[in-house]
Amino acid sequence: MTFRVLTVDVLGPLRVTVDGRPVELPAGRLRALLAVLAMSAGRTVPTSRLATAVWGADTPGDPGTNVRTNVKRLRRALGPAAPLVVAGPGAYRLAVDRDGVDALRFGCLLDEAAATPDPVVEQSRLAAALALWRGTPFDGIASDWLEQSVAPALQERYLTALERRVDLGLAGGAPPGPAELAELAGLAERHPLRESLWARLLRVLEAAGRPAQALERYELIRRRLADELGADPSPELRELHATLLAGGVPRGGGAVPRQLPAAIDGFAGRVAELAALDALLRPPDRAGPDGTRARSPLTAVITGTAGVGKTTLAVQWANRVADRFPDGQLCIDLRGYGPSGEAVSSAAAIREFLDALQVPPQRIPEGPAAQAGLYRSLLAGRRMLILVDNARDADQVVPLLPGTPGCLTIVTSRDQLAGLVMSHGAHPITLGLLPPDEARRLLALRLGADRITAEAEAAEDIVARCAGLPLALAIVAARAAIHPAHPLAALADKLRDGLSALESTADMRAVFSWSYEALSDPAARLFRLVAGLHPVRDGTIATAASLAGAPASRVRAPLAELTRANLLSEHVPGRYSCHDLLRAYASELSQAHDTDRDAARCRLVDYYVHTASAAQRLVGGDVEDGMGAGAAAPGDPGVRMTDFPGRDEAMAWFEAERPALLATLGLAEDLRLDRQVCRLARALFVFLHGRGHWHDRAETQRAAVAAAGRLGDPVEQSRAYRNLAFALADLGRFDEAHRSLDLALERSHDDLAGQAWTHYRRDIVYALQGREADALDAARRAYELFDELGDQVGRAIALTDLGWYQGRLGDHGQALELCEQALVLHQKLGNLAYEAHAWSCLADVRLRMGDPARAIPCYHRAVDLFRRFDDPYAEASTLAHVGACHHLAGDLEAAREQWRRAYALLGDLASTAVDQIHTQLTIIDTSAADAFRRHLDPSPEVERRRVATGNS
Repeated sequence: MTFRVLTVDVLGPLRVTVDGRPVELPAGRLRALLAVLAMSAGRTVPTSRLATAVWGADTPGDPGTNVRTNVKRLRRALGPAAPLVVAGPGAYRLAVDRDGVDALRFGCLLDEAAATPDPVVEQSRLAAALALWRGTPFDGIASDWLEQSVAPALQERYLTALERRVDLGLAGGAPPGPAELAELAGLAERHPLRESLWARLLRVLEAAGRPAQALERYELIRRRLADELGADPSPELRELHATLLAGGVPRGGGAVPRQLPAAIDGFAGRVAELAALDALLRPPDRAGPDGTRARSPLTAVITGTAGVGKTTLAVQWANRVADRFPDGQLCIDLRGYGPSGEAVSSAAAIREFLDALQVPPQRIPEGPAAQAGLYRSLLAGRRMLILVDNARDADQVVPLLPGTPGCLTIVTSRDQLAGLVMSHGAHPITLGLLPPDEARRLLALRLGADRITAEAEAAEDIVARCAGLPLALAIVAARAAIHPAHPLAALADKLRDGLSALESTADMRAVFSWSYEALSDPAARLFRLVAGLHPVRDGTIATAASLAGAPASRVRAPLAELTRANLLSEHVPGRYSCHDLLRAYASELSQAHDTDRDAARCRLVDYYVHTASAAQRLVGGDVEDGMGAGAAAPGDPGVRMTDFPGRDEAMAWFEAERPALLATLGLAEDLRLDRQVCRLARALFVFLHGRGHWHDRAETQRAAVAAAGRLGDPVEQSRAYRNLAFALADLGRFDEAHRSLDLALERSHDDLAGQAWTHYRRDIVYALQGREADALDAARRAYELFDELGDQVGRAIALTDLGWYQGRLGDHGQALELCEQALVLHQKLGNLAYEAHAWSCLADVRLRMGDPARAIPCYHRAVDLFRRFDDPYAEASTLAHVGACHHLAGDLEAAREQWRRAYALLGDLASTAVDQIHTQLTIIDTSAADAFRRHLDPSPEVERRRVATGNS
C-alpha cells in the first residue's frame, strides 16, 4: 500500500503539498472543501456538514451530489495515487495528520504552552505557534463558515498568544526587540480598538526607553476611541498613561485586596519594638544613616517564643501603617507550628494570593515556579503589604517575598529565620517577654485600672506568675473577668498554689491546666474535641456539635464557657478558634482521655460531606450528580447538619468553610473513608469552578480518583475520572483531560450511563479547545446513549449541545430545530438551568444568522430563568450578549446599559469572568466584544458626558 504525506496550510493563503511537492488548486469551491476537511484532520465529516460549510445553508441543487462531484475533482487535483479523500457512510475524511495542518498544529502548540509550568518552555511554544502565522486565515477561500466561525476564533487565539508572549518577555526582563516591536505596532494599527494590544504596545515602548512615543500612541488611541465610540480609554490604559506622565514604570492592574485582620483591643506595650518597625519605613526620598537608600523590598521578621504575642504585634503595626500601601494588603497564616503538622506550603499560599489579586484561573500557570513568577510580576511596581504569619522556616517564606522595591513583608515565626536575614536582607525584631510595667498595663486594659490599683499587690503577684507571656496573662485575666466579685488576691493564691513562675513555653501547660481544670465536664470535653481534633484553626457551632455528637443547643453553653475562659475566641460571630499552643495542648488531652476520637472525626467528616452535598444542590450546576435527588441522611445520629434558606446562604457557607472542606478531604483520606472522599469531591466540584479555585478543584478530583481506585468501584472511578478531565480542561491541560476521559470510558465498559456522561464531558472539553466539529461528534454519541437509556434529562442536555455546535458549524436551520426540541424537553422536565441555556443557544443561533431583533427576546427569556435559578454569572453573560445585539443594531447606549448591568452582577467574579465573556462575544463579533470590555468601567468623564447629553 502506498502512503502519501499531505500538508495543508491555511494560516494565510492556501498552501498544499503532497509528498513535498506543491499542489495548486483552482479558485472556487475545491479550496473551501479541502480546508473544511483539513480542519477535521483525519476525522470523518458528514456530507450535510460539508455542504453547509462549503455552500452555506442554501446549497444549490442536491447537497449530496454537489459534495460527491467536488470530492472527485479534489481527488484528481491531489493526484491519482492512493486517494487522500476517503469515503465513508454518508461522510468523507481527509487522510492527513493533525501536524500536517498548520492551524491545528498552531492550536496544539498553544495548548502545550498553556499546560507547561516552565516559563521558558511556554515562550518557546508560543514562539513556534506564532511563527506559523502567515497572514489572514483562509485567505482566498470562499466559505462563510470558515470566515465567520473558524477564522475569528483563530485570530483571537493568535492575538491572545502574542499578548501573552509580550507579558512573559516583560516579566522576564526581555522585552521584544525592534522587529517584534514593529510587528506589535502594526497589529495595533490593524486592530485599532483592541485596548489590551495597545496596552502591551505602550509597555514595550516604555521598556525600550521610548516613553515619548508611548505617550503619542496613547493620545492616538484616546482620540480614536472618542471619535468612533464616544468613549474614554479603559482604566488600564488610563493608569498606564498616568504612570508614563509621572516617569514611573506602569503598574499592573487587578484587585486591591484588604486582608488584614482587625487590630486587637487591649494591646499594650511593645513601644521599643514598634519604634524599630517604624524605623524601617523611612521616606523613600530620604537616605538612611549610612547615606544609602532602600533598593530592595523591605522584610521584617518578628521572632520569639510561642505565646509571646508575635501575631498580635504584627497585626497591630500592619494596621497602623496600612495606609502607606495603597495597592492593598495580603495576609496568610502558614500554620508552621500546628499540632497536626498541616503547614501551608508556599505553593498553596501563592495560589491564595493570586486568588486575592483576582487573577483569572485560566491565566494561572501550572507549577509552583511559574506561579511564583506570576505573583512577583503582579507585585512589581506596586506598594503592597504582605503579612506572613506563623512561618516554620525560611524555605516556606522565600517564594512569597516580592522581587522589587515598594512592598513590605512582615513575617512572624518561632524560628530566627537566619536565612532570610543573611540572604534576603530581612530586618529581625526579636520579641521578648513583656516587661513588668507593660504586663501591668495589659492587665489593667483587660480588668480595669481601678481594680488593679485597688489590689496592686495581688496584681503584681499575677504579673510575676505569668512571667510576661501575653497569652498566659490573657487566660488569667479572662478567669478574673468571669468572676468580677472575686478578689484578685484569691486568684493570685490559686496561681501560687498551682504553679511557680513560668520559665519556658513548656510551662504554659501549667497555665492551660489551671484554666482547663476549672471547666465543667461538658466544656472540658468540648475543648478537647474542638481544639484538638478539628483539622483547621476555626470551626462553628455545627462542627462542635458534630464532634461532640450532641444537639447544637447542648454545645452553646460549653462554647460560651470556653470563650469566657479565653481557651477559645469567637473572632467572628459563630466561629471559634484558638492559639496553636492551645490546640496542641487539647490534642494531647484528647489522646489521653477520649477513646472515641476516631468516631468524633468520622462525625465531623460526615457533617462536611452531607452539608456540602445539601449546599451543592442549592448552588446547582452538576446535573449528573443526582439532579433533584434528595440527600441520604448521615449514618450517625450525632451528626448535625447546617440548613440553608437559599442559594446565597449555601454559597456563603462554601466560601467560609473552603479551607476546612479541603482539610476534611485530607482527614477523610487518612481515615480511609474513601466513599466520603468521593462524595465530598463531587459536592465541591461546582463551587470550586464557579469561584475560580481551579487548581483546588483538580486536586480534589485527583483525591477522588485515588479513593475510587481503593474502593474498586468502576462507577465511582468513571465519574471521578470525567470530573478530573473537566477540571484539567479548565486549566488548559487538554491532553491530560482526554486521557482521563479515556480512562473513564474504560471504567464504564458495562455502564451505559457512565459512557453517556463521559461523552458529554468530552464534548465540553472539545468545545473549550475550539474543536466544534469534534465536540459535535461527542455530543451526538452522548445523545445516542441517553436516548438508548431512556434518560430524558441527559437527552435534553445533549440536544442543547448538538444545536449549539450545529450553529457554530454554520448549519443554522438544524441548530434552530435542535434547540427548539431541547427547549420542549427542558420545560417538560422542569430543568430551569438548562432551559435557560437552551434559550441562550437559540438566541446565539439567531444572532449568528444576522437577526439580532429575534435573538433579543430569546436572551431575555434566558435572563429571566437564570435570575430565578440565581446564577449571576450566566445572567451577566446573557446580558452581555443582549448588549452585543444592540451594538450590532447601532444602538450603542442600549448596549452600554446592558453591559453595565452585566458588570454589576459579576461583582468579585468580574476579573475572572470578563475574559470568558469577551471570548464568547468574539465568536459573534469582534467589535462588540471589544466594546463590551471597554465599557465595563467607564471613566468619570464618560459618565459626565453621558449625563450632560441626557443619556441617563
